[in-house]
Amino acid sequence: MTTPTLLQFERDATVKAADLRHRAVIQKNIGTYNIAVANGRTRFADWQNARSHAAAIKWETINHLDRYLEQFEQNVLTNGGHVFWAETAADAREHVLQLARRHGVQKVVKSKSMTTEEIHLNEALEAAGIHSIETDLGEYICQIRGERPYHIVTPVMHLTKADIAQTFQEKLGAPLTDSAEELAMIARAKLRHEFMTADMGITGGNFAIADTGMIALTENEGNARLSFSLPRVHVAIIGIEKLIPRLEDLALLWPLLAASGTGQALTAYNSLIGGPRQEREADGPQEFHVILLDNGRTRLLADGEQRDALHCIRCGACLNACPVYSNIGGHAYGTTYQGPIGSVITPHLPDAQEWSHLPYASSLCGACTEVCPVRIDLHHHLLHNRRNAIQRRFDGPIQRFLFRAWFWAMQSPVRYAVAAKLGNIALRRGLAHLLLKPWTAKREFPTPPKQSFRDYWRQHERRA
Repeated sequence: MTTPTLLQFERDATVKAADLRHRAVIQKNIGTYNIAVANGRTRFADWQNARSHAAAIKWETINHLDRYLEQFEQNVLTNGGHVFWAETAADAREHVLQLARRHGVQKVVKSKSMTTEEIHLNEALEAAGIHSIETDLGEYICQIRGERPYHIVTPVMHLTKADIAQTFQEKLGAPLTDSAEELAMIARAKLRHEFMTADMGITGGNFAIADTGMIALTENEGNARLSFSLPRVHVAIIGIEKLIPRLEDLALLWPLLAASGTGQALTAYNSLIGGPRQEREADGPQEFHVILLDNGRTRLLADGEQRDALHCIRCGACLNACPVYSNIGGHAYGTTYQGPIGSVITPHLPDAQEWSHLPYASSLCGACTEVCPVRIDLHHHLLHNRRNAIQRRFDGPIQRFLFRAWFWAMQSPVRYAVAAKLGNIALRRGLAHLLLKPWTAKREFPTPPKQSFRDYWRQHERRA
């Protein structure tokens, strides 16, 4: 079934695939990433065993998620924090707004968080008159450009230094420079004041640790630390799948995330937040709130065939391995989560029909599954999602009719032969293009051979 989202995806993907400059930039950046990640994996004595062990940790968590969520909540409460269970994105947004109103919040600083992007929190805060500032450098650039993040890990992978310098000149009045260090310092000077004057800090969480009630954050800029330690209220919004059982599991998961995400041995800043500021502590928030977000995740959890998609640690490796992503880019997907993992999980979130086209944005080459550090069977899940869309009748009636006709013809040699003859005639007379115009708008039928394979076989079989 054609939806506005599908039409927009087709338009954007067509434009980006033909944009040679865009493709050159993204493929160069992905190439740099691939070299770094290849080096990062060599630090593991046995990379495949590390993947298997990480998958086992996530399997244990997801298959006993009820128990670990309750344990995590109890430990957060014991540590002096607060927990709110958000069934929907609207519930999460409303709770943040209630907290902001209660504390008289006028300014929020946010560290990088795909979960807050998922629930469209910035728009809700701005609509309520609360100024929200992204403090991750890439996210900050996206925000002042009026764009969504392009990539799960590197939000401005599609931009060059010259693009960013031009943006800073236009939006911030900064002088043009080709120095990455100078560009970073321009942003730093702007953001320092925001950190010092913000009333609330909002973060996501790379992992939520059940046996301690702590939030684990990993970053390379230190902005997340400033976001949760300086404002008087800290709110962490976390998908329920981010749970891990034990603090010791980070000994594997932190290096694994760093190796697959950026190729580092370990990211520059790794923080554990266990609650609000204690009596003898010099910094930290007066209040610590955790919002545990469902937003369709329990629906995926109930699917025994596909629930391992919830193992994802958001490293972005599958995006960089995907030949479709590297040609159409992140913005063409129109979703919070792009690439293979986005095409797997987004149709399980609210508005499944709106995103039912995403699993078809794949060559099914399996590269995504091969690089996933927690062994999610991504390319098979894309097939599962295609099947789900058909079963729920999200496909159009014409496509449904054609596949049924194909199925009927393939059940009998006589029907197949008749269909082949009719198809050959239709191709030769140009009727196929007219009958299948939506499909042929972006594809060309090959010129049919003068003799079919069946006729060729019969002819040579007699000679033999």
